[in-house]
Amino acid sequence: MKRLILLRHAKTELWNEGVSDRDRKLVARGHKDAQAIGNELKARGWVPDAALVSSARRTRETWRHLQEFFPACEAKLSDTLYLASVPTILDQVTLAAPKSSTLMVIGHNPGMQEAALSILREAGTNDEIAARKLGEKLPTGTAVLFESEEDEAFTPVHFKMMGWIRPKSLRAQI
Repeated sequence: MKRLILLRHAKTELWNEGVSDRDRKLVARGHKDAQAIGNELKARGWVPDAALVSSARRTRETWRHLQEFFPACEAKLSDTLYLASVPTILDQVTLAAPKSSTLMVIGHNPGMQEAALSILREAGTNDEIAARKLGEKLPTGTAVLFESEEDEAFTPVHFKMMGWIRPKSLRAQI
């Protein structure tokens, strides 16, 4: 079995003059949300053994929180994932997937949402409500979970969407 976690970085400061987009940092809520997502992924048994992380500050900060929950996970920073398109994201997954059983990719919208929708269209879902909501929006800090019964290279048609974890729903549980 193979698993894929597509994660949009956590909540960031708004872009303003004097700060490049690549250097935008997480706000207090983003730090808390990243911690909550890491905790929930671990509680569900979705433990990545490899992570591809965009080189932007906000994705690196998101990963730093998640890394606390997954210390054995090998992470690779990638300039290629910064504001990447769907083909680029899926190419990066294809290259990394054979070496891992659970791969996490931390990136940006619109690419992350569009990549998740692209995979969803290929194989479908076990969570129709989450799939419908994904079509509308991929909120910051949200992890989309895909699973394949096949234990082979990444082939989108084999990866069924199992659901998603939204920080907002975790805040509601507190």
